[in-house]
Parts: sequence; C-alpha cells; structure tokens
Amino acid sequence: MTPLAIAFFLLAVVIVWGGLVTSTLFLRRRPERESFPPGGHDDHREDAAPIEHDT
Repeated sequence: MTPLAIAFFLLAVVIVWGGLVTSTLFLRRRPERESFPPGGHDDHREDAAPIEHDT
C-alpha cells in the first residue's frame, strides 16, 4: 500500500470510529429528549381508526 492509501485509510477510520464514540458519549449524557412537540406524547386517545382523507 502506498503512503497516500494508508493516510486515507487512517482518516476514514478516525472519522467512522470518532463519530461512533462521539455519538455514544452524547447519548450517555442526554439519553432522552427533554421536550416534545405537540402530539409527541401518547395522550391515550381512543381513536377508532386511522384518519381518512377525501381524495
């Protein structure tokens, strides 16, 4: 392998594993979302069926 190929390989490894480590640390620090948009929580409505639209 040429030095250029090794450099690109190391760059790709750092990007992939660095992203994995960063996302893991972020999810450990903030595991759940603190606020949800309206309708995001289960409000226990008794809907009979999915919404039907006229087309």
